[in-house]
Amino acid sequence: MKFETVTEFTDYLYHLPKLHEKSDLRYVKRILAELGHPEREVKCCHITGTNGKGSTAYYLSNLLQKAGQRTGLFVSPFIVSFNERIQLNGQPISDQELLAIANQVEDKIAEIQKTEPDFSLVTFEYEVAMAFLYFAKQKCDYAVIEVGIGAEHDKTNVITPAVSLITTIGLDHEQIIGPTMADIAREKSGIIKKQVPAVLGDIPESVKGIVEDKLEKEDSQGYWLGKDFSVMEKDQQTEISLPQKYLLPAMPEAEGKDAAMALKAFSCLGLTLAPGDAEAAITETTVPGRYQKLGEAPMLLLDGAHNVQAGENLLRYADQLAGQRGGQVLVLTAMMKDKDLSDFLSLFQAKNLLLTSLPYPRAAKQADFPAWAQEKFPYEADLKIALDQQLQQAKENDIVLVTGSFYLVSAVLQLVKKNRQTK
Repeated sequence: MKFETVTEFTDYLYHLPKLHEKSDLRYVKRILAELGHPEREVKCCHITGTNGKGSTAYYLSNLLQKAGQRTGLFVSPFIVSFNERIQLNGQPISDQELLAIANQVEDKIAEIQKTEPDFSLVTFEYEVAMAFLYFAKQKCDYAVIEVGIGAEHDKTNVITPAVSLITTIGLDHEQIIGPTMADIAREKSGIIKKQVPAVLGDIPESVKGIVEDKLEKEDSQGYWLGKDFSVMEKDQQTEISLPQKYLLPAMPEAEGKDAAMALKAFSCLGLTLAPGDAEAAITETTVPGRYQKLGEAPMLLLDGAHNVQAGENLLRYADQLAGQRGGQVLVLTAMMKDKDLSDFLSLFQAKNLLLTSLPYPRAAKQADFPAWAQEKFPYEADLKIALDQQLQQAKENDIVLVTGSFYLVSAVLQLVKKNRQTK
């Protein structure tokens, strides 16, 4: 098979299975070996975490670019186009390059199948193989690699990185890497490698011992947020101390921690960057679909939060922002039905919240929401109507918070773009 268009490729990719019968790395290791081990040709920064790993990846990528490093970035999910998943120096891979590496991976799969007819890749393995191949071909100095789910069994966990990062540990994907917080901590600790420095963020006290045991086992130096580096609000600015101090414009608390993680990880790489340049790299970073603001009267605040930890951080920031504007927070939510709908929605019980849905098989429809939420919150199946309804209700100084899924954020951004084009 030869892919002629990106649509043809992504249609094929999304029809691949999501999981193998056994959760191991043999398939991704096999394809990477056939490709000549591109994952060994680039120094990597490997990032996991229940929340914050995407923002941290973007911040670290920008720091590396500012230091003159040719930098690859592999992140998920994408917001507008698939090409965002694989970036070079902040630019998504071109359609032409995407098709070239996809066809190269497809050719190698065909080669393997000559002797191993049952060999196949799941969707994420295919994406991982493409990313490493592209970064090697582009001769990147560094690649910032965000895991898919977990760490130890994640398909990206085929590298010995220059630095490992665990941004947060909380409850999400319990059915895959849980069910307990301890299970999740053990899985995420799998990113820690022998004698590779590890930067550690919001880790609950109850599972810190699991991470410390892994650090000791791997003889790795751990750098802990709140102990070895810190972030605080000071005079309406965000101050990060490594101990080198960095002063940034005020940021949401969670984003400040992510920026601190990125700065600390950068400091582990032996590269030099003047404090002013590092501050500029952080402030110039735009993280798609995370604390993203559009418009002012009312303001749209978009964030793909879909678990309790991320939702609490987001709501705290939205309330603070609304207070500064003298307004209220209205909420528009759609979620995937395999998420923890009840606990997430319970965060917004005091809000004017409208439930909606998306045209995806995984998207929750009205009947999928918990009974109490169906009774408490109105539901509008059509996203465009739902968005218009919340915007029309909102006063000029209010905030309409769009959250619950990155799919929702993507769909709303595309609606907003379409509205602007037709005006």
